[in-house]
Formats: sequence, C-alpha cells, structure tokens
Amino acid sequence: MRQKNRNKKQSENQLQHRIKGHKTINNSLSQLLETLGDRYQIAMKFSLWRFSHTVLTTFCLLGLTAASGPESNIQGMELKIGIVQRFGSQPTAKLQLEPTKGDRLKLKFLAGNKQQILFTKNPVKLETVMQALPQSAVEEVVVLGTYRTFETAEDSANKWRSQGMEVEIAQPERWQVWAKRDVYSTPLLRRLLLQNIQASTKEKVYLDTKVLKQVPRVSWVVDGKRYSPNDLEISTDKNLIRVNKSEKPENARLYAGRLNLQPNAYGTYTLVNQVPLETYLRGVVPYEIGTDAPTAALEAQAILARTYALRNLRRFAADNYQLCADTHCQVYYGLNGAAAKTDRAIASTRGKVVTYKNELVDALYSSTTGGVTASFSDVWNGDDRPYLRPVLDAATNFWNLSKQSLADEKNFQKFINIQEGFNESKWDMFRWHKETSLEDITKDLQKFLQVKNSPHAKFKTIQAMAVVKRSQSGRILELAVKTDNSTFLLHKDEVRSAFAAPRSTLFYIEPLNKGKPELWGYAFIGGGLGHGVGLSQTGAQNLAKLGWSSPKILQFYYPGTQIQVFSKETKL
Repeated sequence: MRQKNRNKKQSENQLQHRIKGHKTINNSLSQLLETLGDRYQIAMKFSLWRFSHTVLTTFCLLGLTAASGPESNIQGMELKIGIVQRFGSQPTAKLQLEPTKGDRLKLKFLAGNKQQILFTKNPVKLETVMQALPQSAVEEVVVLGTYRTFETAEDSANKWRSQGMEVEIAQPERWQVWAKRDVYSTPLLRRLLLQNIQASTKEKVYLDTKVLKQVPRVSWVVDGKRYSPNDLEISTDKNLIRVNKSEKPENARLYAGRLNLQPNAYGTYTLVNQVPLETYLRGVVPYEIGTDAPTAALEAQAILARTYALRNLRRFAADNYQLCADTHCQVYYGLNGAAAKTDRAIASTRGKVVTYKNELVDALYSSTTGGVTASFSDVWNGDDRPYLRPVLDAATNFWNLSKQSLADEKNFQKFINIQEGFNESKWDMFRWHKETSLEDITKDLQKFLQVKNSPHAKFKTIQAMAVVKRSQSGRILELAVKTDNSTFLLHKDEVRSAFAAPRSTLFYIEPLNKGKPELWGYAFIGGGLGHGVGLSQTGAQNLAKLGWSSPKILQFYYPGTQIQVFSKETKL
C-alpha cells in the first residue's frame, strides 16, 4: 500500500546497510533489490479508476446499486457478546448450561411454527452431531482479502465500498472481507464479480467453494426428550447462567443477562450473551488489567473498555452480534473474576468515555508498548487518528522523538537497547531476545502465506530477510523476504503473524551463523507485547503508582482527548 518511487532509493539503501557483512545474504542481495524495484514499478501502474469503472458498469447493467458503509446500532445499553463463537466446528462439541442455586433455566425456541418454552432446574448439555444432508449443498463466497486484524480488514472493506461494491467483514478463522452474500447471491453474480476483479486489478481475490454433505446440528435433552432447533434463547429468573465448555465443574463461567444460541455465517453456531454495558465491564476490567492494579489505572481501564465497546459494535454484523470475548476485541470472561475493587472503579466512572471533538476515540490499548506508543497507521492500514501518535512511555521525557526519530535504524537499535527509565522497565516483556532457526522461520512463514492464499507460499527455503522501512515510532512497516522462488514484502502487523518469535513489530533482526558458513537463523531483538497503540496497561499502572489520576493517564496516552459522560450527542 505504501510502495512509491520516492521511497525506492531509501529502501534500497536501508536494505543494503542491514545486510552488509553477511556473506550468505550478500550473494542474493542484488536479485532482492532488483525484484523490489520491479514491485515498486508495478504498484505505480495500478489503476483504481479502471477497476471502479469496470465493476460499476457490469453491476449497473445487472440492476445493482452502490452500497454505503455499515451502521452501528445501539439498542439502549445492552450488548451482544459472542462468548462461544464457532460451536459445532468440532464434530463432538459439548457445552453445559447451568442455573445458579435455587434458580431454573428457561428455554425458548420454535417447534415447527409454534413457540415452545421449557423450564428446568437441571443442567442442560448442548451437543453437536454431524447430520447428513439429503443431497450435497454448495456454499461459497467471494473472498476479497484475509487479514490479521479487524482494523486492517475494515480499511480494505471501505476501499471496496468506495469502488461501488457491497461487502461484509467475517471471521471464519482470520478476518476476511467478503462480497456481500445477499447481494452476490447466485453463482452467476459471484463469477461475474470475480472475473471483473481479476481482469481489472492485481488483488488476490478468490472464490471459496465448499461442497457440504453433512452439517452440524445442536441438540439437548430435557426430561428425557431430545430437542434440536436452530435457535435457542436461554434465560433465568435471577439473570445468571453458568456456561461450561469442559467436563470440569470448576471451569464453569458465570454470565449475567440472557444467552442465545444462533447460527453464524460459517455453518456453525454462536452462543451470544446479551448483557447490560456496565455489567459487561465487570467481566472485562478484572481480566484485562487485573484486580491488584492501582485505583487510577483501574478507572482508566474501565473508561477505555466502555469506550472501546461502544465504538466497536459493528465488528460481527455478519454473524448478528457485536463483540467477541477474546483478544480480537476485549477479554470478557463473565462475573467469576469480578472484585470489589474493580466494581468500584467501574461504578465511579459510570458512563464515562474518551472523546476527541465529541466523537468516541478508537480506544486501542495493549499490554505494553516497549517504551514508545505507535500511531494507528504504524500497525494497520487506514487513516491516522490525531490522538494516536508516538509518545515516549516514560514519566519523564528523556528521548526526543522528533530529533531522534526511531525510523532511523541506528537510533532505533540504540533505543531498543535502553533498559531503564521507562514506565515498563521492570516488566519481563519490556525487552526480549529470541533466536529462531531458519527451519522454524520457514514453517511459520509458509503457514502464514498459505492462510492468506498467497502465491509466494510455495517456496522451500528463505535466502535473506531485512527490515527496509520503519515508522517514526520504530515499528516495522516493511520487511523484505527473499526465497528460492520469489521476493516479497511483509507489511506492518503481518510480521507478527508470519513469525512466532516477535511479540510486537518493535524489533530488529540479526542473521545468525552459529559458527558455520551458512545461515542458521535469525535473532529477533525487540520490546513490548502487542500492537503498542494507545494506552499501555503496564505503563498506566506505573503512572498510577506515581500518583497520576485516571484523566491524566488517559490524556497522556491519548493526547488532545477529553473524558465525558456518554450521551445522545456523543458521536459514535
């Protein structure tokens, strides 16, 4: 996305400097640079206008119209959280629902055309079995891209929309952008779309076609009778339900509100928790930052978690719920971990959110930044947010980021080898050094490229790797890889997906020979855990211990923002 001719010379110089002195890599350097040069020239020839004209012409003839983006829909302050997202993906999946002591489960579903309601004081075990279909069914979607994160997938989706296409974001495993199924609903429309895209662009789109001979069906037994509807609503008198995905009773998680078992876009089921916003936070804050964090840090986390939830209600529109319960959204494990200290932090900040010009901020946060926060575009594609920019993660400003830019490789390596003075200095993941063999690096990269359906996935050996471009916060923007059959660039957060060793994109690499003439592998030397954008949970705790208030902590990590009570006037 960011390959332009004005960067070509700089990239070549950086690559030459990084590889210098390593005999094995030098032998392939000239070919690597030549291939990179060709890639830049190809990028300049790409024409979005031509693609737009072709697709719009085709679908205007078919009577289709352009689409606007998805809309967020907040019904009061109740959220829909997918707590078990793909139930039935394993042929013998089981899930036990239990009422609390003295309560009972209420099960509501359709039996034929009639609504049926059952009550039971006993646990109900949901089970899946594979049911043979009377005849094979074809299920297919046009996949327009596969991505590590929702943020990058959404940027891609918005670009497709700008070209007149209707799309949706899905997460069958990794995040994907699909041509919208209810618009491109016939084999003819899907193939016309695919042909036009392939004829007009270099985008790696494909038709994902599955022939289904059997499908998972959920069933359960109450009072000796087995039921098997597609949708099930579960509630209790006390609005508390235990959910257990294992055979061990101690693993059950307690959820407030109601549950819905419903089909999703992947032929399986999702168990959705419908829960009030402030109650939802009781299941987020303890698991995201812990119950022992200082009060100001807990308050900051509560405000951020609330802001994040309200800003991200659109994520799972394709599956008819709003948020997930893991690190792809925010960790939400129900009320087991709720504690008086975190409850007080949530209550004392009730309704408060972080805004920028009266709009909810993109409330991104991570475990640790490695000493400097990142801009949004350092990690994902899309427009930068003014309040998400590089900030030295320290109580005192001892490194001038404007004068000692971390985009410079010498500055970066000097910075990453400083251990003291940061908010996170005492944390074990603040700095790390990982050595990985070429064999393991190769396996990781092949797996990553195969998932992306990349044409580069068929390589056998890696011949060279080098960082060719960094951001102002030091994050890797482009890493070049030369293999036995191609040369390509990994961009931004792809680097974390492609290799197991890096804990963030804040690192540099060193070739290792281990006393032998050939390349053995690479050392990954870096800092931080996660994307590093916005608040550092570790850093916030240190600042709170120094006496900083929650508003001061939040305005440190999100410069120029305000804290206000969410209202109808607040822009989503």
